[in-house]
Amino acid sequence: MEVQLDTIDRKLLRLVQEDSRRSVQELGEAVGLSASACHRRLRGLEERRLITGYRATLDAVALGFTMQFFIEVGLTSQSETVLDAFEAAVKEIPEVLECHLMAGQSDYLLRVICRDHEEFERLHRRLAARLPGVARLHSNMSIREVKARTGLPV
Repeated sequence: MEVQLDTIDRKLLRLVQEDSRRSVQELGEAVGLSASACHRRLRGLEERRLITGYRATLDAVALGFTMQFFIEVGLTSQSETVLDAFEAAVKEIPEVLECHLMAGQSDYLLRVICRDHEEFERLHRRLAARLPGVARLHSNMSIREVKARTGLPV
């Protein structure tokens, strides 16, 4: 079911995705509303769960995370027990930034970051040895990020 949004709601969503540190006053001016009216609109978007949080974007390279990998995971079984155990375990590994259940050749796709090759080797061994139900891992190293987008096209 598609959510009904007017032009002001869409513009507010675009603006807070670009920079969530803008004040309600600045956002209101950008969309032609008073600060109080803009605040009500934002609260409504939050209550409808269209805005689910606000966060800072960190520079991975500046923090020493210079390597990014995409790891395809094949499991020994697709039983609910195995899937649930795998998902619970992968949520506990901080280097795993994303985990997607997949349709196709692999069961899961992980996006992980590491500081160097040695850290990746330790992580790879930990994934293979400690994640329940893992039958195979296939890793791909990202050479360079061409495009990354965290916002949605509203």
